Amino acid sequence: MDAITALRTRRSIRRFQNRPVSRQQLETLVDCGRLAATGRGEQPWEFVVITDPATRGKLAEICEFGKFLAKAPAAIVVLCREAKYYLEDGCNATQNILVAATALGLGSCWVAGEKKPYAEQVSRLVGAPDGFKLIATVAVGYPDEKPTPSKRTLAEVMHWETF
Repeated sequence: MDAITALRTRRSIRRFQNRPVSRQQLETLVDCGRLAATGRGEQPWEFVVITDPATRGKLAEICEFGKFLAKAPAAIVVLCREAKYYLEDGCNATQNILVAATALGLGSCWVAGEKKPYAEQVSRLVGAPDGFKLIATVAVGYPDEKPTPSKRTLAEVMHWETF
């Protein structure tokens, strides 16, 4: 799948088939995350891949709007060390993972991190060192749904020269 198609067809998936995601696919997703744009070349990110059902279950308990993490075959926790643009960099890496998942025929869903009260709990669960911030937890798996949320049209959001 080309990049434009992946961007246009990516949707948040919260229901997954009971089918494992291969190690190679997960490595590809993280590899795409690490290739994200980064302010000042800092690359502050680290990624924790979780396939263990018990750990995903704990993530689902902790994450207020991530209950579906328990049934996703995998999760990728995106963390960044404190740096000037850590939030922007971590969000760039997360978006790369989401689009790459679509390109691989996988579904994914971004579960909020940094601004949530449970962020520190997730960081501790995955053994992140002090000074790292949770950016996102991404559920990954083969989709068992086909959502079609409406998107605002290009004409509604694009302005030429001035707002």
